[in-house]
Amino acid sequence: MDLEQLRTQIDAIDNDILSAFEKRMDLCRQVALYKIENDLPVFHPGREKIIIDKVKDKSPQHLKEASAALFTEIMDISKSLQQAEFFREKKISEPLPFTVTTDCTIGCQGTSGSNSEVAARKLFPENDITFYHNFEDVFKAVENGRIDFGIIPIHNSTAGSVTQSYDLMRKYNVYITKTIKTEITNCLAVKKDTKLSDIKKVYSHPQALSQCSVFIGENGFEPVESINTATAAEFVSQNGGDCAAVCSESCAKLYDMEILQTGISNVVPNFTRFICISKNFLVSDDADTISVNLRLPNSAGSLYRLLTKFFIHEMNLSKIESRPVADGSFDVLFYLDFNGKISDPKVQSILAELSAELEYFKFLGNFSEIV
Repeated sequence: MDLEQLRTQIDAIDNDILSAFEKRMDLCRQVALYKIENDLPVFHPGREKIIIDKVKDKSPQHLKEASAALFTEIMDISKSLQQAEFFREKKISEPLPFTVTTDCTIGCQGTSGSNSEVAARKLFPENDITFYHNFEDVFKAVENGRIDFGIIPIHNSTAGSVTQSYDLMRKYNVYITKTIKTEITNCLAVKKDTKLSDIKKVYSHPQALSQCSVFIGENGFEPVESINTATAAEFVSQNGGDCAAVCSESCAKLYDMEILQTGISNVVPNFTRFICISKNFLVSDDADTISVNLRLPNSAGSLYRLLTKFFIHEMNLSKIESRPVADGSFDVLFYLDFNGKISDPKVQSILAELSAELEYFKFLGNFSEIV
């Protein structure tokens, strides 16, 4: 038998599999409707195990695990389609419209001249800004209603995620209303009359130090962490002598500093994404990204089975971020961003499905990005 004959036989078997698959999915839909009418749960873990055990018993030794994987996938698809019927009319939350007005109160971490302030001005060009000592103070102020919106860095294109921001998103009851993409132009700034040869220490936020690690290492400077790039610049402008700051050029000018070198980031261009957080669930008309935080069972294939849901519903995942649960175990929480609008019934369905199915699930918002 030649290759074409073998492929012809495979095509015929594939057609049989597809036909059987369609019949199975239709029966599963009828099962879902029956369960809805009789108020029965969609998921029956005992029956799933019975089916998988039967499949493995009937399979030859070398295909037992492969057969189990195949039927697990079929049942995951079946379960997702059934749950789509269950949650078709359910909504996880109703948003309020997001609008920018001059009387909105804004907060960010650091001091005047910080990159957070630059990001805030992109969204709120005319509003007063309150500066806080650290990121958590901003979250507290938003949750307690002392300010309407907070601006927090979440990810840098060179140094990666701002992990503290992810942890605080879980801790506080706030929503993401916008993301803001801002180019970070790091420079080496000093108190006037300071020479490059005088510098021993370089002050800045840990993210900025990481973004410029090559330049700092090549010059033999000692990196010293500060709360914020602007705070570092302010300190150096007042103390000077044997130290410098890594900050933006506008920040250096604000504190009347001398710029010894520009473009010192490891990678140019270098961008940071900031989130705008609110106590209320606010959504603008152009919102196109959904963000959630969830915890999966610590079992084989749990992440794969989660991703199957998004694939079945034709939803594109744009980000997967993991953070430790921080409870003494090595379990992790996942932060997911995927394309969608909260007004889409399919989005509402999958959110309701995840909320009902998972031990821990948190909806973080529906937003768009400002560049």
